[in-house]
Amino acid sequence: MSDATDPWLIVGLGNPGPEHAAQRHNVGFMVADLLAERIGGKFKRAQKAQAQVVEGRMGPPGPANRRVILAKPMSYMNLSGGPVTALRDFYKVPTDHIVAIHDELDIDYGTLRLKLGGGDNGHNGLKSMTKSMGSDYHRIRFGIGRPPGRMQVADFVLKDFSSTERKELGYLVDRAADSVECLLEEGLERAQSAYNS
Repeated sequence: MSDATDPWLIVGLGNPGPEHAAQRHNVGFMVADLLAERIGGKFKRAQKAQAQVVEGRMGPPGPANRRVILAKPMSYMNLSGGPVTALRDFYKVPTDHIVAIHDELDIDYGTLRLKLGGGDNGHNGLKSMTKSMGSDYHRIRFGIGRPPGRMQVADFVLKDFSSTERKELGYLVDRAADSVECLLEEGLERAQSAYNS
């Protein structure tokens, strides 16, 4: 069982490369980038995994201050499990101290849901993580809504956010980053009651 001194591994899920940077599927990377900025770190290549990482501390001074590793797997989304498992093993992170931040089709745009464990709901990044290490990790699900009309899901998630969505995106990414900090400092129940909508 994990304890307060164990590090946390915060994983933003996405696809590497500038052509994917603004896509709905990459909202996990956007939140990870903001968290890195908040702790004053820059992503660099991990030695032991196909990922970029930032190490630092999150939270106020004192007992709520947490050692964190922020990570962006540099495999493609459907292979995220390999890099995340390698980082978990290298940094000795208990599985319940891993947080995956990802896009979620079945929730309205901008809605957040935090949970521990559960299924992958067809999300290839989660599917790969669960296959590699089981499902007992935290998820921060960032709603992107369903595709309009007959658009295929794969096309929808690999499109950039619409101009209307982009007006709110900065605020929503900020709120998702806040929810990660709340989860680490105050626990899942407090974070759920503050951020689940």
